[in-house]
Amino acid sequence: MSRTAPEAAASTENPTPVAGVPEDSPVLAVARRAREAAAELAPLPRTVRDGALLAVADALEARTAEITEANARDVARAREAGTAEGIIDRLTLTPERIAAIASDVRDVVALPDPVGEVVRGSTLPNGLELRQVRVPLGVVGIIYEARPNVTVDAAALCLKSGNAVLLRGSSSAYASNTALVEVLRDAVADAGLPADAVQLVPGEGRESARELMRARGLVDVLIPRGGASLINTVVRESVVPVIETGVGNCHVYVDEAADLAMAVELLVNSKAQRPSVCNAAETVLVHAGVADRFLPLALAALRDAGVTVHGDETWAKAGASAGVEVVPVTDEDWGTEYLSLDIAAGVVPDLDAAVAHIRRWSSGHTESIISRDTAAVRRFVSRVDSTAVIVNASTRFTDGGQFGFGAEIGISTQKLHARGPMGLPELTSTKYVVTGEGHVRG
Repeated sequence: MSRTAPEAAASTENPTPVAGVPEDSPVLAVARRAREAAAELAPLPRTVRDGALLAVADALEARTAEITEANARDVARAREAGTAEGIIDRLTLTPERIAAIASDVRDVVALPDPVGEVVRGSTLPNGLELRQVRVPLGVVGIIYEARPNVTVDAAALCLKSGNAVLLRGSSSAYASNTALVEVLRDAVADAGLPADAVQLVPGEGRESARELMRARGLVDVLIPRGGASLINTVVRESVVPVIETGVGNCHVYVDEAADLAMAVELLVNSKAQRPSVCNAAETVLVHAGVADRFLPLALAALRDAGVTVHGDETWAKAGASAGVEVVPVTDEDWGTEYLSLDIAAGVVPDLDAAVAHIRRWSSGHTESIISRDTAAVRRFVSRVDSTAVIVNASTRFTDGGQFGFGAEIGISTQKLHARGPMGLPELTSTKYVVTGEGHVRG
């Protein structure tokens, strides 16, 4: 994924041809400009990049009215189209949310700069000095759905790590993203960075996304953020290297040794605190040994939080006794990322059955165990192969900000290059710097 000298030269002297994409494509035009901007951006010192990010944060607050006006048009169109409330919640920008986004940008400024960090180094037996150092990836493309906050988060992290960014949001947020990118470009240009380090990919149709996925040689890496359909499409069709951010089919397992009051609180927080995000719980599994005590408590709390339970027979019987309606669970429910106030619910005979269920249905994002039994916790942690395994805490903590990474560009569920919340180091590659004194190889 590293930028090479021949590729850099091609972007200026002989435009890089892209198979299956017209030479005069507007998408290729912005990609070429991004490649030029990346070459200018990479060697700039931290002070310049941080200054640009502070200017971005100030500009977001100063131009809030402009941004919310554009966002209101997107929200109105979404409501007219009958868009689900969970998606509309992701789409909506309020002054409070914009202020929070600006605050996140300032938090990114305070983070350590990964560029130039020496990952490892040594003096070889022959006297050569070897250093492996972090360098920007180059041009990062982001394809994402109706979450305009991603526009700013992605741009901030890319700029901080010395990368140019191409932003391809969904058509449902086009007005919001256009306004945000105008603010970002004005701010970075005023601060001395190339404006083309931040660009919105032109076009609202699928063709522009397809052309971005084919821009190998111009775009160094693509990161999809959204639902399973979007992610699978990018992984399947892209010829540009992809960092796969995964669907969040997250599980809460209530063990036989759980503190039941704690378990109820953690379950409700995991599911209902913000159901439209990828780290919200979508399935709860309960050990049969505590089901008769836990289910009535959980059903009442979930009902009060407005959650619809899609449960197995044991949950259905408990619901009938408690006067709470339980929808029969299906295999489709077990595999669903609801992003709404719905949860699949089952009772398992033991911890190993819970692990087996998670291995079959999980998307590999986040799984939580609630237990006071340290042996059970160790067994669960060692056998569950997901990006994050959480013990006696809410699934909602799988988040770059909560982990102290600052704003994240996504949560990777793959195992190569990056896994888990992707902060600044995950937006860099490395190169080796070898220093000698006239060394020749014999």
